[in-house]
Amino acid sequence: MNGKLKFLFLILVLIIPFGLAGCGETTKPEGDNVLRVHNWQAYIDDGKDENGVPRTENGVVVPSVIKMFEDDYYSRYGKNVQVIYTTFETNEEMLNSVKAGGHKYDLVCPSDYIIQKMVNDNLLEEFTMENNQYINMPNYEENVSPYLLKLFKDRKWDKYAINYMWGTMGFVYDPKYVSEDEVSTWDALWNPKFKNKITTKDSVRDTYTIGVIHVYKDELNELKNDFEQKLIKEDEYNSKINEIVNRKDNETIAKVEEALKELKKNVRSFEVDSGKKDIVTGKVNINLAWSGDAVFAIEQALTENDKVLKYSLPEEASNIWFDAWVMPKGANKELAEEFLNFISKPEIAVKNMDYIGYTSAVAGDAIMDLVEELYGDDTGNKEVDLSYFFENTLTDSSRAVLKTNDELISQLLAQYPDYSMVLRCGIMEDFGEQNDAVIAMWQRIKANVVPIWIYIIVALALIGIGVAYFYSKQTKKMRVERQKLKAKNKVN
Repeated sequence: MNGKLKFLFLILVLIIPFGLAGCGETTKPEGDNVLRVHNWQAYIDDGKDENGVPRTENGVVVPSVIKMFEDDYYSRYGKNVQVIYTTFETNEEMLNSVKAGGHKYDLVCPSDYIIQKMVNDNLLEEFTMENNQYINMPNYEENVSPYLLKLFKDRKWDKYAINYMWGTMGFVYDPKYVSEDEVSTWDALWNPKFKNKITTKDSVRDTYTIGVIHVYKDELNELKNDFEQKLIKEDEYNSKINEIVNRKDNETIAKVEEALKELKKNVRSFEVDSGKKDIVTGKVNINLAWSGDAVFAIEQALTENDKVLKYSLPEEASNIWFDAWVMPKGANKELAEEFLNFISKPEIAVKNMDYIGYTSAVAGDAIMDLVEELYGDDTGNKEVDLSYFFENTLTDSSRAVLKTNDELISQLLAQYPDYSMVLRCGIMEDFGEQNDAVIAMWQRIKANVVPIWIYIIVALALIGIGVAYFYSKQTKKMRVERQKLKAKNKVN
């Protein structure tokens, strides 16, 4: 093998495994009793601890939710079902995989704006409904929060999407360095006091939305004042917020681009998952966070570092997000609905919620039991009214007003915002015809923010070059030695 071929071979050997690691399932078992589920990473109880080791309770291995479903299915029907479970990291990655058609999925779990896009692009099957009720998913019909169910029905998502987890977007912050007043506004991201002590999301949707709120903060604050003065009703208030946070005309995109250029100078990094660790370890003082990550960070900081972190939903406006199950075209609807009915049982919802830290769309007594266990304090001086979420799902409706204390209220409101908080949240919508314009703007913002995988590829290439150079030198040396030996033999 000559030097050039050897170099190419070494580079391929080093790099190809990284490419293959991102690939999904390569063999596709066929049959009516195979269910293919494609979900976010670490977004279901897989029965393992943080080190990937199977958990045990009283010496007994804790089954994953997937295994529990497979066992439950067999107990009811007397036949096996195999769940092929794969994961993705971003909505866009999942959507491209569905569109490409190389993988068949029966269930995927997109976020709100991608649900709209998939509906508009005719990529989804409809759930089996009769008289506006899910006839094959009575557990979901009975246990989902009426508030969330209404939001989906109002947007005509209910035919295509079953709500799984939901939450808000705000700040996790260290009160040792940041005051509550400073994070009551999104201006904190632009505050030079916190330069290099802030992380924001490496997500065009989330960071663009915060940019829009920042650009129109005066209009939003005026709107909030009108609502507080009872000049407008809550429906009009929330509807107007929704319109503002979803603005995507050319003028808005240009203003947001200028705002994000300034933001970029102030933040430590754009991140997806590392921010919740950075806020715990003290690398940053403010982390733009999805509420589930906020709950995780607050709990981890307290248990591991005896450190107090808090959550804030800025006053101007924010985003209320949803991750929901949908069935791509050609899905095994019967098995998909069986699975969704199973994970909508309150005891399974509690298991998932307790494991991943995010907030289930399921309400009811079992969920309230968990909330009271985590945050309840009968002697506390704080009350949070969650009746909007638990409406008509509790045996005793008075339980919806939870008594808690100063230490727990921030984490409680991250997991279960009160009604005043959700009222000032808009729901992200698909960019539609402006998608290319927004993406182009985002690419300009990120132009000199080099993704970590680039560094990995470059490092591997340099290693490959070094190895190839070493072997090339060795080969040349051996060739010279052989030539000397031949010459010596000829003389002899």
